[in-house]
Amino acid sequence: MIETHAKPVLIVDDLRVAYGSVAALHGVSLEVHAGETVALIGANGAGKSTTLRAISGLLKARSGTIVWQGRPIHNLAPDRIVAAGVAHCPEERHVWPHMTVEENIRLGAYLCRSREEIRRRLALAFERFPRLRERAGQFAGTLSGGEQQMLAIARALMSEPALLMLDEPSLGLSPRIADEVFEVVRAINAHGVTVLLVEQNIHNALSIASRAYVIETGRITAARPSAELRGDPALLRAYLGGAPAAA
Repeated sequence: MIETHAKPVLIVDDLRVAYGSVAALHGVSLEVHAGETVALIGANGAGKSTTLRAISGLLKARSGTIVWQGRPIHNLAPDRIVAAGVAHCPEERHVWPHMTVEENIRLGAYLCRSREEIRRRLALAFERFPRLRERAGQFAGTLSGGEQQMLAIARALMSEPALLMLDEPSLGLSPRIADEVFEVVRAINAHGVTVLLVEQNIHNALSIASRAYVIETGRITAARPSAELRGDPALLRAYLGGAPAAA
């Protein structure tokens, strides 16, 4: 692990996950510290999304531990993990196309029982995402890809998480729109939300993360400061089996 002065809020230790008889993670270990953005990078199929799905309780660990704020969560149901302060924004957005933008956002507060609190969170979501306020009554399926990604992030933030896990937020987006999404992620982190980012666009991931873990075929093969990886493309290519630094 890389030494930092911040307190680790998430500790994944020797995590092993399988899909049926096929092993997907072979002892993944990582830490995320309070207030930082950490990137998990690797080739397609390396185990990035599987790691996030295990942390959020969507997949059960075969062995290993996941500790969040000092409490083991690897045996908890997904809703209890959300209630504990961990939100997962999945790959490919998964918005409800025939519901309005506002209805989609409100779904993120499904554990909240206070209407006043939901209204407060909704107002904050529209403050963070003015474009979504403009489209509040529009069906989510009519939004652009970038707007749907912002909608998915806004929905995840409605649970007011301490840790936001983002899975491929730039997937399918143009470079310009991807840059907008990453600016949103920077702003969220700057307001105190810890971020664990899975991203195949390595250049974008390393531009906003302070540290990065490289995962290859279900194993962590490197843990380095992002600046170190950005500054040494040959090292990055070596870790990623020949993948270019900006892929």
